[in-house]
Amino acid sequence: MAESVPVNCPACRREHRYTAPVYPCVCGAPVTPPLDRQGAATPVPHRVWQDDWVAVRCESCGRSGEWPRPELGCACGTVLRVPVAEGRGPADSHDGTDQGADAARQSPPDARDAVAATAIAGAAAAARPPFRSVTIRTALDAVTATALYLRWLGYRDVRRADQRPPSGIGLAARGVLAQVDPAVRPATLRDVECLWLTAMTESADCLYFSLAGYANDARARADALGIPLFVLDLTGTPRPVNPPADALDPPAATTERPDR
Repeated sequence: MAESVPVNCPACRREHRYTAPVYPCVCGAPVTPPLDRQGAATPVPHRVWQDDWVAVRCESCGRSGEWPRPELGCACGTVLRVPVAEGRGPADSHDGTDQGADAARQSPPDARDAVAATAIAGAAAAARPPFRSVTIRTALDAVTATALYLRWLGYRDVRRADQRPPSGIGLAARGVLAQVDPAVRPATLRDVECLWLTAMTESADCLYFSLAGYANDARARADALGIPLFVLDLTGTPRPVNPPADALDPPAATTERPDR
């Protein structure tokens, strides 16, 4: 059961009850950030990407993943960051899995990484649990849904991309770059070409996830370059919209409806 803690707003003194969100690990087990009952909630004056995520380790399989840091919106308009117990819980245990992940993080990706990641994703398709989506209400939800999907496909060490794309938000994993576009306009030809060029410089595959779809010339160029294009629906489920995406997303894959 998800942990629940009292949260007081320092701006208006309202008291709330906050229940930690539950996220699905790639193995199918639920993971939740450990909340700090002794800490005080703090307002979020401005967004910093690194501060929006927290590492949580799955107690079932030992994988460590990054998930959105717990937040609560007060009725007075203040966004509160709920404190996380960084020093306890499964996220802070270290074993050979962490060492392997650290080694992978330090090793530069190359073309063999991209081929290996795709092969792993294909081999694991039959054994994958159903994809569990998260409802998209904000741009951060779109990023979370994409990160979940990449992990579900078999990509490891999903993180923020080193290079920021001209539009949207970049994610990276071993051998792959993904661009998440939460804009209300369709992705353009320039958006797709910039992603492809960035991936080429890093010898990685690339995928594009958009909320509003794609311009016709952008889809045509993605087909020619072999870039998988996905549209994120509001349930947080990526839908393939071109042949490269159809090849990556197995037709037999099923999706569980979001829990929130």
